[in-house]
Amino acid sequence: MWASGTSEPGSVTGHEAFTYLGKDVTFHGILTSDGNVRIDGHLEGEIHSTGTLTIGALAVIRGNITAGILVTSGNINGTVIASEKIKILNPGTLIGNIRTPAISIEAGAHFHGLSDMGLDSQLAGQFRVTRRS
Repeated sequence: MWASGTSEPGSVTGHEAFTYLGKDVTFHGILTSDGNVRIDGHLEGEIHSTGTLTIGALAVIRGNITAGILVTSGNINGTVIASEKIKILNPGTLIGNIRTPAISIEAGAHFHGLSDMGLDSQLAGQFRVTRRS
């Protein structure tokens, strides 16, 4: 299609940008993407995605993650921050601390760590602990 002059070479037409690391890929370093990412291989380092990050069942991630949405059925060991939500699907395992406004853990999936659902600062001011005498 790009040869006809209707779009730039390498541009994505009609679809959202998508990054894929296959099951035979091993990556060491920092992966940054403004679109959606799917990982089925091994990654050691950091992942930063503003879109949806999908971790496949055979994937192994060792490192910190920031994403808009994280959906995992793989193995993650690290700190995860998701601005929208985290979904851990069976047979997924997430070992590490998480921060997100919403989380779901499917039956058969595992989470080991601390979670911070991060109350909005305005809402936090509405809740006060009072001591009764």
